[in-house]
Amino acid sequence: MDFEWEDLTGIVVAGLLIGALGLTLAGIETVAGFDVLAAGESAVGYLAAGNFSVGVLSTGIFSVGLFAAGIFSVGIFAIGIFSVGVFSFGIYAAGFYAVQRHIKASR
Repeated sequence: MDFEWEDLTGIVVAGLLIGALGLTLAGIETVAGFDVLAAGESAVGYLAAGNFSVGVLSTGIFSVGLFAAGIFSVGIFAIGIFSVGVFSFGIYAAGFYAVQRHIKASR
């Protein structure tokens, strides 16, 4: 049985979302000085959404995080038109996974 990294991605993201939900329901608003849920033009937090966002799970035009999604995204798992990350998905993607996928496809 072959192990594919993209199979693990969904499980990790679901776990992080459940963790954020648990923290929110418990009434915990900050972790290590950062908001659990952050939104705005520039957002920094565990779950961050905004034009410029930094967080474990971040989304926005310019996003940086462990899991980043946006037009310009940088992260371990990055999804966007221009994305840089170890596992990177996008039209212009740079990263180990993007290169590995390209090599597999061209054989």
